[in-house]
Amino acid sequence: MRAYVVQCFCKPINLCDYTDPVPSGTEVVINVQRCGVCHTDLHLQDGYYDVGGGKRLNLVDRGIKPPLVLGHEIVGRLSAKGPDAPISDVEIGKSFLVFPWLGCGHCDDCNSGHENLCAKPNSIGVARPGGYAEQCVIPHPKYLVDIDGIDPSLAATYACSGLTAFSALRKVQIDKEKDLLLLFGLGGVGMAGLQLAMTMGFKRIAVADIDDAKRQYALDAGAMLALDPRDDSATNQLLLTAGGVAASVDFVGTTTTSQLAVASLRKGGTAVIVGLFGGDITLQLPPLVQRSITLRGSYVGTLQELKDLINLIKSGTVRPLPVEEVAFEHLNATLERLREGNVQGRAVLRV
Repeated sequence: MRAYVVQCFCKPINLCDYTDPVPSGTEVVINVQRCGVCHTDLHLQDGYYDVGGGKRLNLVDRGIKPPLVLGHEIVGRLSAKGPDAPISDVEIGKSFLVFPWLGCGHCDDCNSGHENLCAKPNSIGVARPGGYAEQCVIPHPKYLVDIDGIDPSLAATYACSGLTAFSALRKVQIDKEKDLLLLFGLGGVGMAGLQLAMTMGFKRIAVADIDDAKRQYALDAGAMLALDPRDDSATNQLLLTAGGVAASVDFVGTTTTSQLAVASLRKGGTAVIVGLFGGDITLQLPPLVQRSITLRGSYVGTLQELKDLINLIKSGTVRPLPVEEVAFEHLNATLERLREGNVQGRAVLRV
């Protein structure tokens, strides 16, 4: 099989030949059909996260080092199973979405269905080989999610961007009819978040993005307000909006966006930080207490949340976000376009 491999951080990914995998134990093998190209892959290609103040969180310090086969938004056709895999022969040849956020499989978090919070993550396309390849090994068929009736390119995006937005929005506990929800960033995750928020019943939604076209997209989709976060008056506009901002979700995760996400909250509000773009924030403690606000993070989601999301998608009530299919051979060019901000919606490899 062919696979794209990070052989050296901060370098283009190399296309290499590998022996076709043979599953053992409970493992299954899928022939990859689609794989989303995610912004997180840029950090993994670079080998670090920006944690602000000129500091970096190096992946090597977390046990992640080349060679790496990236790609965690995977749809593929089940092609083989190990001798202990609890799956029927009739499912061989069927296409599935893969839940990639695996843990050690033994700790309390993993046993309670929160593998995404495991202290020893073993995520597909991060710590173990992923979907930028023609085949991928999955440790157990329980991580395969039925996507019958969903376009495979669109389905791939739900493993990360869709799941991340869905899980973050589930953490927002406000009056969906009356309270104002503010979303930062209309990249792939933010666009998914906007569509999901409307489907989940949030009636008053504001968005903040630096791109004119994306702000107009949000207004056309049903947002009541669209702001440029670089505008010095943006915070005042939000504070003066009837009822104020009850909750904000930052799909970007920069110093600027996270500071505005916190500053725009009314008393008792909640800010959920999702994006991993990089940076840091400083909070003044007395106002944190006096305003009684909540600041929390949200990292991808659980297997059950992915199943719940796919059931919601199958209901036909969620407007699909823009998806661009790209050829397998164009991965490096697509990553560069993503790095430059030249991808509208989501890019998905057609393998």
